[in-house]
Amino acid sequence: MALTMYQLSIPAFIRGLGVLSKLLDKAEAFAREKDISADDVVNARLAPDMLTLAGQVQRVSDTSKGLVGRLTSLEVPRFPDEEKTLDELRQRIANTIAFLETVEPADLEDSDRREVVLNFPTLKVTLTGEEYLQKFVLPNFYFHLTTAYDILRHEGAPVGKADFLSFA
Repeated sequence: MALTMYQLSIPAFIRGLGVLSKLLDKAEAFAREKDISADDVVNARLAPDMLTLAGQVQRVSDTSKGLVGRLTSLEVPRFPDEEKTLDELRQRIANTIAFLETVEPADLEDSDRREVVLNFPTLKVTLTGEEYLQKFVLPNFYFHLTTAYDILRHEGAPVGKADFLSFA
């Protein structure tokens, strides 16, 4: 039996978002222990032209919701990118997970053949739903999830590969 679009996306998103929330918990404990401002952690970035930690979390959320929006007829919640605290970022993650948990396998049936047009300033392309998931959504989701991890690691938070690969 072939894997479905649902199986390849929604469980991975929920798991990745859960990992991200736990990483933020560890970052908050680290900041408290080292007397570092949590605001500094939220606004940390790897390079001047990269998004902050908050921006990375927002993109992880938006990427997972975006797949649902482009490949189903479900109403996707919109979250303004206004998070300024670790608590607000965790709430965005929780809200995203809560939404993704409403998605049913039937919602993504036959979405592998659906046409998706991406029209960004630096990218204009038409893909099938399957190509969209494989070539854009999953790489983008994991890019921003990994970058959030990297920011926390760079800031000194005690996170490691086992945290990223967590099965909890």
